[in-house]
Amino acid sequence: MQQSSRNSMSVIKTIIEKSTLKQEVYHKTLDVFNLFKKESEEFVGLNKSRMKKSPYPVLFEYSDRSVFEFQLKFGSDILIFFMHSNVFEIPRDHLVMKSSYIRENKTRSYCGIIHIFNFLADSFKYNRTNDIGYCIGRIFVNRENHYFTEGKREIGLLYNNFTGNILDQKAIRMIIHSSVLYTVNFDLLTPPFENIKEVSVAEMQTTLDSMSISTGKRLGFRFQADVE
Repeated sequence: MQQSSRNSMSVIKTIIEKSTLKQEVYHKTLDVFNLFKKESEEFVGLNKSRMKKSPYPVLFEYSDRSVFEFQLKFGSDILIFFMHSNVFEIPRDHLVMKSSYIRENKTRSYCGIIHIFNFLADSFKYNRTNDIGYCIGRIFVNRENHYFTEGKREIGLLYNNFTGNILDQKAIRMIIHSSVLYTVNFDLLTPPFENIKEVSVAEMQTTLDSMSISTGKRLGFRFQADVE
């Protein structure tokens, strides 16, 4: 009976500790995500003011979609920031798991994740449901507010020091600027001719905007191979 009681208490203790840890990570990530919202809204407000004097205004727009999602629109692009509601443990074979920071305290490997997706603004404007978007980066945040990123070019290269990086207001602003810069330089290329040479009468009658021909940046090429 005593052994059974000890086992039961051990299980309960583990459940409480793990649940408490995940709640800490979740709330820390949510706090960070709200800072991303605030910085993105300020980014839009600042650039809207700058555009007032421009002869060729560029659209800047912020949209708070839900607790876990917001959109940042600029020019012909949209960035969608999405926070996952669950908490994840970094895989054992990931490079950051070899750091002394994680080895000293394994609970530091539990993170919330914020994804950054890039879509064409016209895909939503014209309801082109077959168009393609890309995940250009994701941000991992632990309960101590340490973070690292995975992503394309500077998004993944500049912010990968999990041991030393603290996700404060300055870091959030830099991540947003890097994401916008990458998106602006990530150009739309014409799709391969073979992909569009056949069009049905029904597709033609429903106008080009709602045809099943997908539009996306670098369509026809493997996005994973874009290492420029």
